[in-house]
Amino acid sequence: MAFLEVKQKLLREIEDLGFPRARAVRALHSTGNVSTEAAINWLIDHENDPDIDQMPLVAIEIDIESPEPFHITEEMKRKAKELRDQIRKEKEKEEKKLERQREKDRIRSGKELQEAKRTAEEAERKRYIDSRQADKQEEKRAREKVLQKLQQDKIERRRNSGMLSERSESLDTKSNATEAGKKDELRSQNSLPATSVSKAVSMRECLRSLRRHQKDDSDKVRTAYRTLFIYVRNVAKNPDEEKFRKIRLSNPLFQERVGSLKGGIEFLELCGFERGGEFLYLPRDKVDRGALVTAGSLLESAMTNPFFGAI
Repeated sequence: MAFLEVKQKLLREIEDLGFPRARAVRALHSTGNVSTEAAINWLIDHENDPDIDQMPLVAIEIDIESPEPFHITEEMKRKAKELRDQIRKEKEKEEKKLERQREKDRIRSGKELQEAKRTAEEAERKRYIDSRQADKQEEKRAREKVLQKLQQDKIERRRNSGMLSERSESLDTKSNATEAGKKDELRSQNSLPATSVSKAVSMRECLRSLRRHQKDDSDKVRTAYRTLFIYVRNVAKNPDEEKFRKIRLSNPLFQERVGSLKGGIEFLELCGFERGGEFLYLPRDKVDRGALVTAGSLLESAMTNPFFGAI
């Protein structure tokens, strides 16, 4: 199949007007190389063709003769300018459309991300609440079991000593053993010295957290409570002794007994200790005897009362 050649002279003239070569070649080929004006008119009529910017398989004539002078009329210039302006506006319009779509996509993605984050946070809160409820139920069952055992032991001792009648045995068996644990807990709360209520609550929560996270190792919990009690007691008795107000964080024993346990360091910080490099340090002017006494009372209750923090 033969293809009509495109005259190089006309091609150069159209390119000089600012049109891409692919469009110029297609216009000349489609108009039969009649004239530059005919090619420009064709470009105006076909500017929205999907293949307007595709180079057609058309040979370009090699012009070895001196080109004849050609005068570009004002009308041709005007049409060429209008076409270029129209093409530019179409491109700008398309760019704005794409930008609006990208902005919509960004907004939609942001909303979806926020919704996913909210859903994840809600699920995490629900898991936390369920976990707390399960912990409370477990503590309650353990407390009732221990109190029941204590009550049974008491009844057994009284029976063995001959001091228990059948009637009193029946009444003791039906009594609610949990009252004793609650009284001990309330007595511990009422014995606290006057200090910040919120700080005392936070201290108690630290000790409860420590016990909760080490519920399968009661010896480690008792060791942690005793160690914390020693730290607090030493500072309360010897506030001027810097050695009692300074704890090396990298100390292996400290890490094993307190530092590696959830709530241990937080409890000391509530007592006034501050993190500073390799140490926990309690400045002399920040020693709060009321807070230390409160901490000591809570630790003593935690060590002696098996139901500490249960109510």
